[in-house]
Amino acid sequence: MRPQLVQTAASPAMTPQAVLEIIDQARRKEARSGSFLQQMKEKVDRLPASIVVGGSNPATSLFQFAVEYIEMAPRLIECVDACAQEAGIRELFKPFIDGAAQYFTQPSVLLVQYDGLDGLLIRAYMCHRLMEEMHDNNRSIRASELIDLEATRANLLVHELIGEPFANELDDAITITVLQIAGTPDYYSLDLEPFVNQVNNRAWDWMRQFWEHLLDRNHIQFSLRPGML
Repeated sequence: MRPQLVQTAASPAMTPQAVLEIIDQARRKEARSGSFLQQMKEKVDRLPASIVVGGSNPATSLFQFAVEYIEMAPRLIECVDACAQEAGIRELFKPFIDGAAQYFTQPSVLLVQYDGLDGLLIRAYMCHRLMEEMHDNNRSIRASELIDLEATRANLLVHELIGEPFANELDDAITITVLQIAGTPDYYSLDLEPFVNQVNNRAWDWMRQFWEHLLDRNHIQFSLRPGML
């Protein structure tokens, strides 16, 4: 059965700042309970052999990676929004921007049962995957290679942390959303070069730097066979 995309009623405003506030609340809750760190301790030994978490305390490395990945979500939303506005084509990107923010501010029935940092990791995964699909579903954006290889690897790691089959259900939900937003050949062929030009300025550089070093600074390595990411 595919995930439902029905939204809950009351929610905060759909802004990156609202998302950051939700994340801050979850971090305070984690500081009291330590439940998410405990989950990372349990999961670090269950990762595939292709993912190696090093450092003096692998569970802490995995925990810090997850927190940084979560905190990146509202910043990614904000950056896409700013670039779209500067390019004068915000209306084209608004469904993606709103959809990504809604994972946090208006969680679906599928997500609302999960709270704390574990719930936010799921929501951040959907946000990052939605933006990844936005990238892949337009020819001009895809040709620009805005999505870094390390961002794709980070998504793969979070897929493992969430676990199957649930992570696959989330991917199905993303597919449905993308089909609703950009499910026509017309979207793929749209000339979004103005957006690409904005993204190629300094506003996006810090994001590339973040993805390039996210895994390394948390002592995480991928040792994949040839032909794999």
